[in-house]
Amino acid sequence: MGLTAIVNGRVCNPESATLTEGTVLVHGDTIEAVGQVDFPEDARIVDAGGMLVAPGIIDLGVFKTDKPAFHFAGITRAALMPDQSPVLDDPGLVQHAARAGKPDFWVHPLGAATRGLEGRELAEMALMKAAGARAIATGREWIADSGVMLRVLRYASALDLTVVTHGEDGGLAGNAVATDGETASRLGLPSAPACAEAIAIARDIALARETGARLHIRLVTTAAGFDLVRAAKAQCLPVSCGVSPAYLFLNDQAVTDFRTFARLSPPLRDERDRQAAIAAVADGTVDVLCSGHDPRGPEDKRLPFADAAPGLAGAETLLPLALNLVRDGKIGETRMMALLAANPAKILGLDAGRLAPGAPADLILIDPDVPWIVDSNKMAAAAGNTPFDKLPVQGRARMMMKGGVIR
Repeated sequence: MGLTAIVNGRVCNPESATLTEGTVLVHGDTIEAVGQVDFPEDARIVDAGGMLVAPGIIDLGVFKTDKPAFHFAGITRAALMPDQSPVLDDPGLVQHAARAGKPDFWVHPLGAATRGLEGRELAEMALMKAAGARAIATGREWIADSGVMLRVLRYASALDLTVVTHGEDGGLAGNAVATDGETASRLGLPSAPACAEAIAIARDIALARETGARLHIRLVTTAAGFDLVRAAKAQCLPVSCGVSPAYLFLNDQAVTDFRTFARLSPPLRDERDRQAAIAAVADGTVDVLCSGHDPRGPEDKRLPFADAAPGLAGAETLLPLALNLVRDGKIGETRMMALLAANPAKILGLDAGRLAPGAPADLILIDPDVPWIVDSNKMAAAAGNTPFDKLPVQGRARMMMKGGVIR
């Protein structure tokens, strides 16, 4: 394959403090040079027209492989949660999942921590790692048995795998569909206290400290949860966390009128926790912005609120809502791409998510200002269950390059 020069763009390298002007030179499936570089006259020219040139988004923790939504969103790699049918607790299933999507995008399966995600018997982590699992995950549920969780963390640590956890104490959360508070009381919804998150996170951090394992809490949504992660990082523990835009831009009032598109897991929190989530992104406590992409059709969502399945089609709104944080002055563009690409790559042990010589040529061109309206009826996703329906947003990926090929 020949040379491709992406010119007239603003290079958004997560490893830099600010945007830079320059060229990204691609040779085959690899980035050859970045910056003020010379290139031959016969190189293919891609004029970025002042757009952001950024690494492809790596979405850590999706529940469905969804090529049209990922392509629209600029997602070049996605870490697939083990909550599939059947559960990804077997090396053959992991290997099959890892093949899905190529070459347009890559799926990186997360192996189930326990067989059937039942929280009792450890799955064959070593065999799943050999089959392509990039991390181990507890799925949508918290492992209630601390002894089992201790063994999961010890085994994963020995294999140099990160453990991705769900931060809700199942004994408290139970069958709750909302957070304790005025909204849940007014609607008569089964609810649980927000401290269910802090209790789960505190237990898992304590066990991570004991084992030395790398721990990633996929979604942290409460002020108390962020405080625990912040304290763990201050102690130099290998603990990281993520959040999705829903918890940054919505609070529990979004479920008013029993809007099942706002039925999420963990449930939406109160305004104080929402503000704490934004602060945690701004101060560096949050490592990852993820979509939590989980498209659900009418059979799952057009039900009474308590019976509806949790989840949202989040891929297509991930980038524009992340850009809202930039426009609000909470983060800069390069920090945004660290949250969307570089940090997920590090957690998964991938050589990706950066713009540097030798890195994979997984790139997107971002027009940060183009306006559009989120429309659940027109989404590229397998289903349009978004709580941001009819929201005006700005910014989208205009071009995606995967492995040096424009998709």
